[in-house]
Amino acid sequence: MPNIKLLQPTSIQEAVSMLSEHRDDAKIIAGGTAMVIMLRNRLIAPSVLLSLGRLQNLRYIRHEPGIGLRIGALTAIREAELSPLVREKNPTLAQTFGEVANVRVRNTATVGGNLSEADYASDPPCVLVAMRARVKANSVRGEREIPLTELFQGFYETSLAQDEVLTELIIPDPSPTTRSAYIRYVTRSSEDRPCVGLAAVLEMEPDGICKDMRVVAGAVASTPQEIASAEALAQGHRMTDKLIKEIGDAYASAIDPISDMRGSDWYRKQMIRVFVCRTIQKALANGRNGT
Repeated sequence: MPNIKLLQPTSIQEAVSMLSEHRDDAKIIAGGTAMVIMLRNRLIAPSVLLSLGRLQNLRYIRHEPGIGLRIGALTAIREAELSPLVREKNPTLAQTFGEVANVRVRNTATVGGNLSEADYASDPPCVLVAMRARVKANSVRGEREIPLTELFQGFYETSLAQDEVLTELIIPDPSPTTRSAYIRYVTRSSEDRPCVGLAAVLEMEPDGICKDMRVVAGAVASTPQEIASAEALAQGHRMTDKLIKEIGDAYASAIDPISDMRGSDWYRKQMIRVFVCRTIQKALANGRNGT
């Protein structure tokens, strides 16, 4: 591994200043679970590594009424998985964090690092897109919020500017009638990344009519996939088995999946058809927000 200059800022202001100074020459490292692999395999060759390890003020989980869960970017995925607050406010999200890799990785990898990496086969992104989460990013120009629907741009690409640091994840509070679920389907070991990951969030009326539905597929394309025309089939209707099957068929028809070691494009289409239906059914069977 070539000589790399390591910078260790102690404040977010110092971090964004350093990042602005070095720009294209620098890479941010948090937990390092993905970055170290890329460095060892010479997939990247930065001259500067900007470590966020000393910014412990970015390691927190709290809830703000009217806003939702706020999770600092340096919070370990394992912390978010086990957090009593996350489990109380959003059980589906806690479960999803628990699906990431294995315990060793989850103890090291950070929530902000997971999102910044934009790994197409990671579990949390599709769930967070379905939940209409957003992130905060800082640079020398100030702070801005980015909806998760706009963050992921392609394979390992985000809408973060070169000099921006992701600092916080915000997950809005669900309504009392929200139903949600996440199902991952793996074709190799249980610790492998999914061949298909499906998140469903349904806003239900008290009389059982679907007010709104969001279904997002992960691990099937360069970014989480959401098909608005298929989601619209549910609005204003009761979620019968026939309707759920129509929605599954609509997703499978509309998505153009990738082929990789976990499954061919044809195989993924078949699994999308099946798991869209199963995820919607699981969400409907769950209580409020995934319980």
